[in-house]
Amino acid sequence: MIEKNKITNRFLYYGVKRFLDIAFSIALLICLGPMFILIAFLVGLFNGLPIFYAWNVHGIQGKKFIGYKFRTMHRFADLEKEKLEASNEMNGPVFKMENDPRITNIGHVLRKFSLDELPQIFSVLKGDMSFIGPRPAGFNEFPNYKDWHLRKLSVVPGISCLWQVSGRNKIDDFDDWVKLDLEYIDNWSLWLDIKIFFKTIIVVLKGSGK
Repeated sequence: MIEKNKITNRFLYYGVKRFLDIAFSIALLICLGPMFILIAFLVGLFNGLPIFYAWNVHGIQGKKFIGYKFRTMHRFADLEKEKLEASNEMNGPVFKMENDPRITNIGHVLRKFSLDELPQIFSVLKGDMSFIGPRPAGFNEFPNYKDWHLRKLSVVPGISCLWQVSGRNKIDDFDDWVKLDLEYIDNWSLWLDIKIFFKTIIVVLKGSGK
């Protein structure tokens, strides 16, 4: 009976969840088309080219893929990251800095309302990501994961997760972040995804992103 329940849950996760991801991603890409064009125009106007930031990450089972975000930092931001390591506000392999000097003026606005994340909808449609799930591992972060951190990559990564709707700006230890991801994995249900989805909308409308 236990094994049968596992098979059923796996079908729900990879079947129903995937169906909903495809349906919602197509609907959102159609509805948000004008917003994509407007944001792309503003990023190009104030930040110049490129408009998108190529995000090299690891997804389910460590699979490498490239996702995209609207660019919120100046073009050479990645080259300056090492100089800012001493200002990292997150304990662990992830870099987090509230007043990161590399972020442009329009980049602050996009991040505040999580609008820079919109291009990831294409990654959802492709199947590299889901709307809800643990965040993927950054290319430079992945080699520094502890063994138990890797379990967060046992499912398809998401655009939003428990960490993002549980006061992400107050969590400064990567271990606590991963514990929330594992809590999500261990207690997954469609209802949990729905709750996180609507909480994400509230977070976005409040403009509590960074």
